[in-house]
Amino acid sequence: MTSATPATTSALTLPDHTQLPESDGTFVKNFQEHPQSILLTESIRPVLEQRHPDRQYCIGQDSGIYWRLIDPPEKGAESPDWFYVPNVPPTLSGKLRRSYVLWKEYVAPLIAIEFVSGDGSEERDRTPPSQSEGSKVGKFWVYEQAVRIPYYAIYEVEKAQVEMYHLQDNTYQLIDANDRGHYPIPPLGVELGIWQGTYQNADLPWLRWWDAEGDLLLNGEERAEQAQQQAQQAQQQAEQAQQERLDAIPRLMGLGLEVEQIASALGFSIEEVQSIVHTE
Repeated sequence: MTSATPATTSALTLPDHTQLPESDGTFVKNFQEHPQSILLTESIRPVLEQRHPDRQYCIGQDSGIYWRLIDPPEKGAESPDWFYVPNVPPTLSGKLRRSYVLWKEYVAPLIAIEFVSGDGSEERDRTPPSQSEGSKVGKFWVYEQAVRIPYYAIYEVEKAQVEMYHLQDNTYQLIDANDRGHYPIPPLGVELGIWQGTYQNADLPWLRWWDAEGDLLLNGEERAEQAQQQAQQAQQQAEQAQQERLDAIPRLMGLGLEVEQIASALGFSIEEVQSIVHTE
């Protein structure tokens, strides 16, 4: 009688992000892609930090999402230019991911964004898998039917326009822009749209986030400038208030108030009031 040989652990273990290629060898298609991804990330990060106080989320920028195991492995991955995954740890075993492996993490991204450099056919390719080995599967089909990403945005860089799709009844439905020309993403409480302005020394149309009230989500440099302006404004207001208090002293003295009364009314010490009175 023969006994069956038990399957080894290695035979049943699927590869993780450390065992799969982190790149398919292609290069970034234009100089705007990298700063565009950074702009999206740094401007939405405060929103994500508020929504995830435990910091359980990750952002991918031109990183692979492995959705099927095939040879060569990189043909089983798609690499959105930008994507966000909620409720997953930011690192794995204390290290940043080399890629996002769906069969290891299970959670699909909430939104993926593609920046179009060509004619957009690659980003809209709905070709399903075929029986022929090594056949190319369309990016649109992968996001819709395999990874099942709820929101998919296609940014036409040359045309400065956005197409937004929402997964409904297992099919991507094109979303209309709101009155502001933005595309709401209710689970995030934000809107996506086009902003014309200067970022990293380039005056271009940029893909930006707004909050649900239509206020632009600022990037790090803009937040620093805003904080500086607010600090300067607060200092000016304080100086103006101080001057008004000083100017009130001689008027109150002219009305016959005592030094003690003026000091109490204006929040000065008696010595400060006496010093100002003596210099008048």
